[in-house]
Order: sequence, then C-alpha cells, then structure tokens
Amino acid sequence: MSLLVTALYAVAVWLLSGVIQGQWWLQFACFAVSVYLVAQLNSVNSLIRVYSRMVSCSFLVLSCMHCDLFPSTVGAVTSLLVILTNLLLFMSYQDKEAKGYAFYAFLTIGLASLAYVHLLYYVPVVWILMGAKLKSLSWRTWGSSLLGLLTPYWLMAGWQFYNGQIASLPEHFQPLGTFQPLSDWSVFSYSQLHILVFLIILMLTGTIHFLRNNYYDNTRTRMYYGLFIWVDLVTIAFILLQPQHHDILIRIMIINTAPLIGHFIALTSTKFTNVVFCIFCALSVTLTIYDLWITSLLF
Repeated sequence: MSLLVTALYAVAVWLLSGVIQGQWWLQFACFAVSVYLVAQLNSVNSLIRVYSRMVSCSFLVLSCMHCDLFPSTVGAVTSLLVILTNLLLFMSYQDKEAKGYAFYAFLTIGLASLAYVHLLYYVPVVWILMGAKLKSLSWRTWGSSLLGLLTPYWLMAGWQFYNGQIASLPEHFQPLGTFQPLSDWSVFSYSQLHILVFLIILMLTGTIHFLRNNYYDNTRTRMYYGLFIWVDLVTIAFILLQPQHHDILIRIMIINTAPLIGHFIALTSTKFTNVVFCIFCALSVTLTIYDLWITSLLF
C-alpha cells in the first residue's frame, strides 16, 4: 500500500500548495508522468533486489518537499526528460551497438537543454558514465548520441531561419559562459537551504549503505547505482558553485537520490535503521509543511 499512500499524500500536497488556484495543470501532468517513468525505471531495471516500490515512494516524498518548485513549467518538463534519459540510457547497458537508445537518450537531453541550456554541462559526464558504468560507449553510440543532441537545435535553427530570427540562435548558448556570481549563497532561502542539506544527508546515507552492501546486488545494478552516485556528486558540486541554478539542479538531485535512499529503506531492518527511517519520514513531512506554509497560495 506504500505507493498508493504516498501518491495520495503527493496529491494532497499539490492541492494544498494551490494547484487549482495557480492552474498548474501542465506541471502536475508532468509530475504524474515523471512518477510513472520512475516506477518503470525501477521495475524494468530491478533497482531493488526484492519486490518494492520504495524508489517511486521516495521520489514522490522528496519531490513534494519543494512546493515552491511546483509552478515552474521549465523545471517540470526538464525533470520528466531527465528521467526519460535515464530510462533510455539503462536500456543500452553493455550494448555498444545500441545506437537507437543512445540517439533517443541524447535527444531528450537536447530537448531539455532548449529550456535549460546549462544541462549541456552534463553531456561529457554522461559520455564518461556510458563508458565507465553502462559499458555502452563506442564510436557508433557516441556518433548517435551527438546526432540526437544536435537534432533539436537543427529543428530550432530551421524554425528561426523560417521566421527570420536565425541571428538570435547564438544567444541561447551565451549563459553557458556566465559563471558569476560564483558561490553566492545569499540566493538561498532558509527553506531551500534546509532541503538541500537534508537531500545531501539522504544521498550520503544511501550511498554509504549501498557501498557497504552492494555485493548482494548483481553487477548490472551496481553499475546503475554508480551512475546515480556520480551524477549526484556532480550536481552537488554544481549547486555549490552556482547556487542560482538551484531550482533545476535540485530536481536532478532528487531524481538520483530517490533510488539511493529507496534502496536503503527497502533493504535495511535493524533497530537503528528503523529509527533512522522514522526520523527521515518526520523530517520530510516537517520540511514539506514548512515549505507549504511559506509558499502555498492557500495560506
């Protein structure tokens, strides 16, 4: 019943945050599809070695902590496309001929970068992880991934040329060279800072647990979780250096932290870890209530 309960909890949080008053129907639809894709990611790849929906439940609860992110259409679409990228990339595991999966995975990255261009910084990281973790990087898959990444920009360039706006295309990439202000933590509210610290604690807890017990999992699962850990570490570094991009980066962190903490919750049952689970649940609800109180359209 855990997935049903957390789904009802998520719907209640969206309603209390003001989804009806704000008319955030597209954002809520993206959130619902994202939850479905996370469930598929868990089921298709057997991220937890026992039958469990804890990855999806963790994603639901962590996503609802940051209620002030609900109105962002760019963030909602970006989250959905990042999850879809993971789903497609995992299908290419140990297949150096998986040109189709590589093309579509990077097509989704390219589409997401149209809304959030800084996502292109992750492209070299994904290529490295394709080689180191997924074992699917070859000249063919690399060429397909590059073609997929460029396809949205070819289409955008054609549209802008048709409308006589081709000169504005380079402006889309200008933010990639802007790094100031650097590590300006004043952009964080207390709520955002608390949620970030809590997510880092969850990420470290899940990572330590996985590294201590990963010999129980098969090689394929270990590679997947290695990808989650490295993307999380890169994202944390990005947030520390560029806090002004917190709104999108925290979503990427939630996507990669949910499997780690879900693995911990589903596969530990000692007295200590049960207490830790209760503490994590209490903190999640507390942070959600606090964020609702200061951002909700109903209060």
